[in-house]
Amino acid sequence: MKLYLSSFRLGDHPEHLVAMLPPKARIAVICNAIDTEEPVVREEKVAAEHRWLVELGLRPEEVDLRDFAPGESAERLRTRLAEYDGMWVRGGNVFVLRAAMARSGADRILPDLILAERFVYAGYSAGCCVLAPSLRGLELCDDVSVVDDVVWDGLGILDEAFVPHLNSPGHPETELVEKVRDLYERTAVPYVPLSDGQALVIDGETRTLV
Repeated sequence: MKLYLSSFRLGDHPEHLVAMLPPKARIAVICNAIDTEEPVVREEKVAAEHRWLVELGLRPEEVDLRDFAPGESAERLRTRLAEYDGMWVRGGNVFVLRAAMARSGADRILPDLILAERFVYAGYSAGCCVLAPSLRGLELCDDVSVVDDVVWDGLGILDEAFVPHLNSPGHPETELVEKVRDLYERTAVPYVPLSDGQALVIDGETRTLV
């Protein structure tokens, strides 16, 4: 696997992401974790993601999972994603993101693509949390009521939960994620703790916290 999993935005060392990609890599940008926001606000936030990635020398293009209809074969999405060298999955509400992945069939094809190292999977916050075996506990920081059909299973790419924004003064969720960490500690759920600025880099068998 080739993963760049950041607590918040690009993190302090995005050069590790760039190093895993070919020069001028094409990046599929997934922003469905903010689908419940006002369209104008969402558009502005998507544009910001693109700016940051362009500054790294990458070529981002949004792939909106809402364009892939429920019940449609996931092969169309697989074909689309095969055009890219990597994908960048924005943070937001992890339950909104997970629901979008379920409706589009992304949850059925991403594990295979990631494990086969067809591209680099990168992102932050919810974009990383969704890779865990389960999303249980994240309802303490993300509003689950905005999703009609909640999917509690994660994609199972990681063997542990992902807890971002810990000890991150200034981030609006840092106190809420402390409750998530406390729950995982009490219930013996293994997790990866990250503060804003940090990223977990997985390149094959190598795991590095940067």
